[in-house]
Amino acid sequence: MIQDDDVPLPVPAVGEVLVEVAATSFNPSDLGVRRGLFPIDLPFTLCGDVAGTVGGTPVIGRVVAAGADFVTVPASDLVPAPATIPLAHAAAIPIAGLTAWQAVFDHARITAGMRVLINGAGGGVGGFAVQLAKHAGAHVTATASPRSAAAVRAHGADEIVDYTTAPLPAGTFEAVLNLVHVEPSGAEALVALGGTLVSVTVPIGIHFVARNDVRQLSGLVALIDAGVVKVDIAAVRSLTGLADVHRDAEAGLLRGKTILTT
Repeated sequence: MIQDDDVPLPVPAVGEVLVEVAATSFNPSDLGVRRGLFPIDLPFTLCGDVAGTVGGTPVIGRVVAAGADFVTVPASDLVPAPATIPLAHAAAIPIAGLTAWQAVFDHARITAGMRVLINGAGGGVGGFAVQLAKHAGAHVTATASPRSAAAVRAHGADEIVDYTTAPLPAGTFEAVLNLVHVEPSGAEALVALGGTLVSVTVPIGIHFVARNDVRQLSGLVALIDAGVVKVDIAAVRSLTGLADVHRDAEAGLLRGKTILTT
């Protein structure tokens, strides 16, 4: 049974601020939380990205329980929002952007001239990863479905492989970023491609879960305001329709980043 309740306005603790939420976003990890793959205490509020205001100042951050009208957040976890895009669109940045940044720079250590394969470039992390790898000067081969190909091309991919009709491209890559769930045989193929393998999904190669890093988030905001990185919003939906977003995600109907406005 679904029941709607009014809850009190949260009160910030020492070191926290109250954020009036403009938008949050959906991330695939939210499905894992809902399926019980991570230990949580119920009741639990989903969503980990926030774009909103603190006393009228636009901010973004990676937080807990952002799927609400208001959320209390440690002030140190927030950074100024980009000035060049709508505030609600900035909700797409924290988790996906930090995951891409850490995959590209911290783990794969992508630099100019490297040949890179990004497996799953059509997702939210993939959009940022392609742009950051290109910004680093890499030659990027990306896998994407036909519905995502145009967006991936616009992000700067040098070559696009339609994974629905073609196998992973043969060749030697100095870095392979795996951003999708692959079967064991697919994982073996990625390893066989050579180079440094970084995975944000299945535990192969260098497998990691992105950490919160406000310095990196500020760096990403600077690249967005400089026009180097674009924030691609695939859909804007209401937070009240979060259940439908989850159903669509489970049916494989989502592309890129879906933001949820309050």
